[in-house]
Amino acid sequence: DPTGISPDVCAAIANLLGVRLKLIPCKTQVEVIDAVASGICGIGLVGADPSRAKGVTFTAAYVELEASYLVPDGSPIEKVAQVDQDGIRIASFCNSAYDLWLQRNLQKASLVHADSFAASCAIFKEGGLDALAGLRTSLTKFSLEMAGSRVLEGQFTGIQQAIAAKNTHIEAISFLNDCVRQFIQSGLVTTLIERYQVQGLAAPVLNEVGAP
Repeated sequence: DPTGISPDVCAAIANLLGVRLKLIPCKTQVEVIDAVASGICGIGLVGADPSRAKGVTFTAAYVELEASYLVPDGSPIEKVAQVDQDGIRIASFCNSAYDLWLQRNLQKASLVHADSFAASCAIFKEGGLDALAGLRTSLTKFSLEMAGSRVLEGQFTGIQQAIAAKNTHIEAISFLNDCVRQFIQSGLVTTLIERYQVQGLAAPVLNEVGAP
């Protein structure tokens, strides 16, 4: 069975409900949303984004993930704010939560899309691009494969990892928001982050957790 923060959160929800957990792996976050909206899955754990709220409703975030950039050896770019410049090309996993943010907010730099994070890494490495967008934990891991590359400090956005349920299931959303609050208040989220030693993640501030 899959292991990690999201599977463990699913297991905690199933335990509260007293039901058997069945995890269905998806290749992309779009597939997760489609599975929930169609009723194939009861819930889906995914980065919340307004463009994804079609047929589903998101809870408050149960964890926040830093999205940043990796730059190659010798790059003059030192800060996240310096990436959005004319002529800068950024490799990005198309329609990931951070890519959706970049699509809405980049003013000058251009995106070079790939159909997975691994593919965006390959495009960045082989195509001589200026930056690679991604979650800090993924960028840090990939940086070990590219001598001299650097993950920039700070973030261009924070991804709100939340629980999605079909938007007609009002009672389910209320229950799931209660779960999120309980998991943060009890320290479960922090414990899971420490257990899996994931960089660039943090439990949201409790007083910010509520109905979306």
